[in-house]
Amino acid sequence: MHYTFPLLSDADTTVIRRYDLLHAGGGPHKENISRPGEFLVDATGTVRWRNLTENIGVRARPDEVLAAFDRNVSPGD
Repeated sequence: MHYTFPLLSDADTTVIRRYDLLHAGGGPHKENISRPGEFLVDATGTVRWRNLTENIGVRARPDEVLAAFDRNVSPGD
């Protein structure tokens, strides 16, 4: 397969831990995995909003993400 975007491999869970996404023992064989997370990050790399869950089937609704965007982006950004 040829991808036109970068992929992150995080076998040692460095990035998962940095963003507080570790679901210890949550994998099918009790391995550590990432829990679901959605982030709004500004141009400086600051996380302006995040939505974290323990359930892979639960995600923020589009209207929730748009409302978070509206609250966290000032005019001219």
